[in-house]
Amino acid sequence: MTEPLRVLLADDQTLVRTGFRMILGADGIDVVAEATNGAEAVEAVRRTRPDVVLMDIRMPEMDGLEATRRILTGAPGEPRVLILTTFDLDRYVYAALSAGASGFLLKDVTPEQLTAAVRTVRTGDALLAPAITRRLVQRFAGGDHRYGARHGGDTAPLHRDLAPLTPRELEVLGLLARGLSNAELATRLHLAEATVKTHVARILAKLGLRDRVQAVIVAYETGLVSAGAHETAGQSTET
Repeated sequence: MTEPLRVLLADDQTLVRTGFRMILGADGIDVVAEATNGAEAVEAVRRTRPDVVLMDIRMPEMDGLEATRRILTGAPGEPRVLILTTFDLDRYVYAALSAGASGFLLKDVTPEQLTAAVRTVRTGDALLAPAITRRLVQRFAGGDHRYGARHGGDTAPLHRDLAPLTPRELEVLGLLARGLSNAELATRLHLAEATVKTHVARILAKLGLRDRVQAVIVAYETGLVSAGAHETAGQSTET
């Protein structure tokens, strides 16, 4: 991709937007619009058509969860959404991931992590910190969607029928949900990393999932992986 990467910043804190804009600009990433609430973010996406939206959860008038739902409607050319969160305070990140967000960033992210994350999701990859994502999914995948009822109640789980998956694909999905990277999956299963990537791509296609983040959610929601599953350390980005 040779054209400049275009980003929209949605956060009600001026200092956060200013800091992120400076970091992104220094790395050659264009901030094409800023929004102080979800409604402004939805309008700005339609007007500027960014590649990536950095979306805060807690904003006035319309929060980031509802804005993410409205932006990710399945329309052609929709952007990728990265959720900004303090994690321990935000109970809505799981619903945002279920709605199609490509991952999340903690607000104390380093400049290098911020720019790398934006570039990662721009290429179509998902961004997740496996240990944190597992904690989050384990906390909310057991049917506790009360947090979503306060925001319109439209937080239906991502349940998928796993029947189309082969035994090997089920194995890959289970290990993926435990936080293993593609390299770790390849080592565990004695496969080439390219073969693992093919398995992951087929899993996403068969289950109609956007990316790796949603695959993790489905693995927990279907019971393929339980909340008490053994955790394995992993890296922060994979597809």
